[in-house]
Amino acid sequence: MDTATFILVIILSIFLAIFLAVGIVLAVYLIRLTSEIRKIAASAQKTVDHIESAISGFTKLTSPIFVSEIIDRLVKRFAKSQKHKTAKKEDKDE
Repeated sequence: MDTATFILVIILSIFLAIFLAVGIVLAVYLIRLTSEIRKIAASAQKTVDHIESAISGFTKLTSPIFVSEIIDRLVKRFAKSQKHKTAKKEDKDE
């Protein structure tokens, strides 16, 4: 092998070693990044589950309240109509 070929092989070997080192470092960072993304996704899922259970509890609480308000309105309307009927009968009797 002559000198020029020997120098070219050394330069290519150095660049190959540099690219190999950079590739390994990038692979390690990629593995760390994916593990962090998994942790964030798990945390987001827990948060969504907690919010879902809170909304479900709130819905269970508000549904009876809503129904009781509707019943209360109907009872008040019925009571008012009964008062009006009673007042009309008293006016007719007089």
